[in-house]
Amino acid sequence: MVAQQHHHRPTLKQSNKSFKSKHASKGSLKDAQKGKAPRSSPKLHSTTSHDSAQLRLNRRNAAKQAQSAKRQSTVDSRRLFNSGAPRIVAVVSLTSDINPKSCVEQLASVLRENIEGEGETTSKLNASRFRTSLQFLFPNTFYSILDALLIADYVLLVLSPSVEVDERGETLMRTMQSVGMPSVVAVAGESTQETTPKTPKEHKEILKSLLSFTQYFVPSLTRVYDLSSSPSEVLNTIRALCESTPAEVKWRVGRSYLLADQLTWVDSTVGTKETPQGSLSVTGIIRGASLDPNRLVHLPGWGDYQVEKILSAPLPHPARNTFTNSPNAIGQDDTVVDLLAEPTPSEADSLVSTNPTDVEEELQREQTWPTDEEMRGINQDSGIDIEGQEPIPDALTGTTPKRIKRLPKGMSEYQAAWIVDSDSEGDDGENDEDVESDVAEKADVAMDEDELEGDNSSSRGGKRKVRFGDDFEDLPQDEEEIQLASWRLAREKEKEREKEEQTHALFPDELDTPLNIPAQQRFARYRGLRSFRTSPWDPYENLPREYGRIFSWEGQGDKRGGGAFRRMERSVMKRVEKDGGGGVEPGIRVTVVLKNVSQNVYLQYVSSSPTSLSISSSLSSPLTLFALQPHEHKQTVLNFTVTRNTEYTAYVRSKDPMILCLGFRRLQVKPVYSAFEGGETLYSRKIPPNNVHKFFRYLPHSGTSMATIYGPVMLGSGRVSCVLLKDAEIAAAATSTTLSLVASGTLAAPSTTRIIAKRVVLTGHPFKVHKKTATVRYMFFNADDVNYFSPIQLHTKHGRTGHIKESLGTHGYFKAHFDGPVSQMDTVCMSLYKRVWPRWSKAVQAVEDSVALSERQGIIEETVEMREDVDMN
Repeated sequence: MVAQQHHHRPTLKQSNKSFKSKHASKGSLKDAQKGKAPRSSPKLHSTTSHDSAQLRLNRRNAAKQAQSAKRQSTVDSRRLFNSGAPRIVAVVSLTSDINPKSCVEQLASVLRENIEGEGETTSKLNASRFRTSLQFLFPNTFYSILDALLIADYVLLVLSPSVEVDERGETLMRTMQSVGMPSVVAVAGESTQETTPKTPKEHKEILKSLLSFTQYFVPSLTRVYDLSSSPSEVLNTIRALCESTPAEVKWRVGRSYLLADQLTWVDSTVGTKETPQGSLSVTGIIRGASLDPNRLVHLPGWGDYQVEKILSAPLPHPARNTFTNSPNAIGQDDTVVDLLAEPTPSEADSLVSTNPTDVEEELQREQTWPTDEEMRGINQDSGIDIEGQEPIPDALTGTTPKRIKRLPKGMSEYQAAWIVDSDSEGDDGENDEDVESDVAEKADVAMDEDELEGDNSSSRGGKRKVRFGDDFEDLPQDEEEIQLASWRLAREKEKEREKEEQTHALFPDELDTPLNIPAQQRFARYRGLRSFRTSPWDPYENLPREYGRIFSWEGQGDKRGGGAFRRMERSVMKRVEKDGGGGVEPGIRVTVVLKNVSQNVYLQYVSSSPTSLSISSSLSSPLTLFALQPHEHKQTVLNFTVTRNTEYTAYVRSKDPMILCLGFRRLQVKPVYSAFEGGETLYSRKIPPNNVHKFFRYLPHSGTSMATIYGPVMLGSGRVSCVLLKDAEIAAAATSTTLSLVASGTLAAPSTTRIIAKRVVLTGHPFKVHKKTATVRYMFFNADDVNYFSPIQLHTKHGRTGHIKESLGTHGYFKAHFDGPVSQMDTVCMSLYKRVWPRWSKAVQAVEDSVALSERQGIIEETVEMREDVDMN
């Protein structure tokens, strides 16, 4: 018999019985579940067979309801396109070597369809194979791309297989991602630059790289279509645009909007000769929710307007002559125009955006002089002026002599404004704007006369004119020196502010006490707080005059995030979900007539062709119309949760001018940054009991902050995305191309009682130390200041707290007692706080080309005369 050798167990780990789970650990239970989340029904109270069967039926019924709700939402989203509305596609190219129109031509060639209304900014493709139509927008500037995203159903992202995306393209993608994009379809187009041919393997790797780049900004994207590979790939691109359901943009939920395809303007007696006003008729298909005539509408870049009426606008029948073939000829050929809706005077929203202040009300009560409207009415009724004489007729065109001022060539308008004529020194009643326009006009006339002289100026000793491709003019030496000095001064200021930010990072909120001004006078508006979070602070104390102009909802400043405002917001959203907001339903082609619209809005968009008054195709962005919800025209305190862009490394200081893109609004703002509590926009207890938040001098590089401004109300807090853009020249913000994405965030609930407290830390040096007592100097420089600030608590950088016991001498020395031993290497600090108020915002206005407007106005007058002649014949 062979003896068995002794061996140990293969493992020393104890294995419990698998069915004994009484002493199971949390980790073992988590591993056993494998990520599965239990779904326990709240109705599970009994274990009888009848209840179990009933629960099974309830689960099936709930699943069926969820399925039908999802199917209904899909049908509702496609119902608009089934009624004949085209799918709006914004074609965005990230590189300059790709022509977006050539990509659309490739799509049309596969469908064997012709592109209708081909222009510089828009075109239409009828995809009869898929029983729908596509309307393409070709934005060519930064802001026009953002405007196209407001109304687009799809974004056709055109990438280049040979040229990498530059910094501008990445900034554009980050901005589009922050604002919120609809459904995105990415394609690789054909580059216009000559490149070396790629092998199929290299081309495949390029497509993978483009997909990886695009998925960083759009994670839901699954593929990049190659338009240069085969017709089937192009057809798949069209199928993705025509058959898929567009993604829902959160801030557009419950809001009505339309893309204008026709414009008509009728003059009225309102306005002046320089800027006449009238009724603007905007024709288009209603999208989103129902359009209520009682609500105001917003034209991006132009402002808010009231609706006069809403008319039906069916597509016109073919006209008999050339001039009635205009899109404005609706109703001329047996086409009946019906009145769909009119505003109710008692329910219509007003254009009042701010409350009048006490000073304005007093001036209105004391005003006894007749207004311009009253004067105009007197002259029209009686035909004579106030003194009983006949009114003086206006001078005929060309009879008033124009005095031309001779200016040196190259002189700017600012320099010309300082030249004072001897004859006009005593005229104090002229308006500054009129003076500036006259000087600019004279300067232009002088420049035109000098340019007519041509090359003779060089023979007379004038400055030399050098041409490099475009017209380039050498500036005078004194002007060159002035511009160089201003440029160097701006560079020095930037360096100083950068040093200031670095100093603030090392010594936050610390400020030296001035020597020539008493501290109690310098910090008269500051106060001391024993606890920054719990010390009481009355939010209605010492309010500025601006707070009397804004609107506030009672109870909106409570600790739970604005009760009255949120209740109003929920009631509006419920009304929209219940009856669609009232008014005209979406999917109907209508004509919205707006009141008191400037003629410049119409001239900016009409065509330059005398045979048509439709939307011009040479503009950088189309005209869109958005319906406002109740109270969205009123001014209040707006709050935004913003996170700084990691790619933007420059300093961002509070109250620096920025461009805020908030939904369909674009504002020039000077935001005030403050600390953001984690649950400030929700019903959370993280808000401080006294609702006091720390002011930030500079926007932090990490974390989330709160930005505050005075601005128009916008419903949908938590759903509306916003971005802050930094422009090199804020004055030219509407057409600037030097934009940088500073921060992005979300709209929070407005609150007029949210206190933003600016902190100032006064520091002193412990001159002598004895255990818990220290003699401090350099915090104050006279005994009166020590006695004035003695009730405020002291603290040190090492965590000690104390108070002032007595003043020593006349140079600001004092004795302080702390709660523990103090080191002589420590720093004694005193924190003072004052409330900071936001700044007013200003809407970014659309840029008006005066020359183009005057030319179009002349063309329109000529067109009207030609139509009248045709009608008479």
